[in-house]
Amino acid sequence: MADEAERADVMMAGGNAGPGAETVRLRIRVHGKVQGVFFRAGAREAAQSEGVAGFARNEPDGSVTVEGEGAPDAVERLRAWCEAGPPQARVDLIETVPLAPIEDTGFRTT
Repeated sequence: MADEAERADVMMAGGNAGPGAETVRLRIRVHGKVQGVFFRAGAREAAQSEGVAGFARNEPDGSVTVEGEGAPDAVERLRAWCEAGPPQARVDLIETVPLAPIEDTGFRTT
């Protein structure tokens, strides 16, 4: 059985970043005044400009979940965008969880 490092290498390879390129996926949970302020639309624009796939959705507790998958630097720029959000937003807290890439395509708001 492969050790954890080998499994992580397998999970990080492939995806939508091109042959042999590293792909990562990150779940970003954003708390604060983030619903009703165009946060999801802004996240979609930020993701699309970086070539990041995934989604943004409102959560029942008033937070927004953003999942992004792509090149590590592009996903990091999406995470950084989420720290501030659009001008109308107030971000109080961000929680991030790395996930295994799922070869996602496109970016959706739900």
